Amino acid sequence: MTETEKTSQAESTAWFAQALAYMRIQHWQEAEQALRQALEIDPDYAEALCNLGYVLEQRGYPDAAEEAYRRSMALAPSLLNAALNLGVMLQSQSRFDEVEAIYQQTIRQHPDQPAPWTNLGILYTAMQRDHEAERCHRQALMLNPDYRKARFNLSYLLLRQGRFEEGWECIEARTMPAQAGFIDAPRWQGEPLSGKSLLLVCEGGHGDALHFCRYAILLQQQWSVRLHIVCPPALERLFAMQPVFEQVLTNPTKAQCDYWCPLLSLPRLFGTRIDNIPAETPYLRVNEELATQWQALLPESGLKVGLVWQGNPQFENDADRSLSTLAVLSPLRQISGVHLFRLQQTPVGESCAKVIGMKDLPEVMVDFADTAAVITGLDLVISVDTAVAHLAGALGKPCWLMLPHYMTDWRWMTTRDDSPWYPTFRLFRQQLRGDWVYVGWCIAQALQAKLEADTTR
Repeated sequence: MTETEKTSQAESTAWFAQALAYMRIQHWQEAEQALRQALEIDPDYAEALCNLGYVLEQRGYPDAAEEAYRRSMALAPSLLNAALNLGVMLQSQSRFDEVEAIYQQTIRQHPDQPAPWTNLGILYTAMQRDHEAERCHRQALMLNPDYRKARFNLSYLLLRQGRFEEGWECIEARTMPAQAGFIDAPRWQGEPLSGKSLLLVCEGGHGDALHFCRYAILLQQQWSVRLHIVCPPALERLFAMQPVFEQVLTNPTKAQCDYWCPLLSLPRLFGTRIDNIPAETPYLRVNEELATQWQALLPESGLKVGLVWQGNPQFENDADRSLSTLAVLSPLRQISGVHLFRLQQTPVGESCAKVIGMKDLPEVMVDFADTAAVITGLDLVISVDTAVAHLAGALGKPCWLMLPHYMTDWRWMTTRDDSPWYPTFRLFRQQLRGDWVYVGWCIAQALQAKLEADTTR
């Protein structure tokens, strides 16, 4: 290598390093500029092309990202990340056959690497080819028993099938909540807790916190333990209303406790099986004064139904679990005697409201305490798979849950129209991916039947 070539290589490497620094802080535009500088010096820099693909994907340019990934793969077949990243991106576009071919080729090129095996398992899970998915995850674990990604993804497959014992063990491979690093106490592993204090730490989304906080009651019943909980701010006021919690915190640095435990570890520690799920509801309650305040805004007669049609857009499967339009629920407008109310936290336009004749409550719901207070005055909640549905279930309120066909969450299992976690739930599933019209029609028919049954009583 000549001195000029060495200088060029050093310059391109420096630009590549600068791009990595920008990527770590998610400054995508600056990262792209640095990578293009590296590639201008060395157009065949495969690692830079791989990272450029990822940056372009984050910036919303999937076609350009695909081109960069494929060029990287052609230049350096041994570079694993380009194939894995391309596979993940194409799976989000439902290009399943292409993804399968990419992963199988990558497995042939890297027979000793677990990552392409577990990525193939994720693909097969999404395609509802569960037997093949399990085989892939177990093959990844055979190659590397400490490969946490494979064990975590296997946990979701097992839990969805009701194979809880191994599923709870495998879910321990998840990343622990960041708050754990600030807690100066040992993690609880099932020791007797009488006379002790235990800090529960919420993890995942708001729905996970609402789902698994049910175990707090079991803890107190078994040991009369003093319970504290660290939760997101939106849940602070609601959890503070629960007598089971001695202290509710949003900042774990202020916590003083004998032990701590992440919420999602409690089912394992209690030996939860499909036949002993703690499903007694309600396990959350609302301050009576707050409930009265909100219920005064609701009509006295008619069937009062709350609607939620979208979840957090940052959630990985939100495009499939959320409704793109309220027109899906327009058949509800034809049913007389029903009052529809928006439980959706984001504002809805007037045109959307007119589609189904929905009413906005005159005040903004600030947090889940307000939403819970409204729900206590409703007869029914109809929701996509998001936190408000869990809130309705925790309050013991009837909830009709609209579920996607693609990547349905593990806790709703595979074919059931009820839930072992929430006895007041009824599940309405897509039969084909994206077909919410069928779900909306089924819900309208069920609502009409409910009204007719109620009038004959």
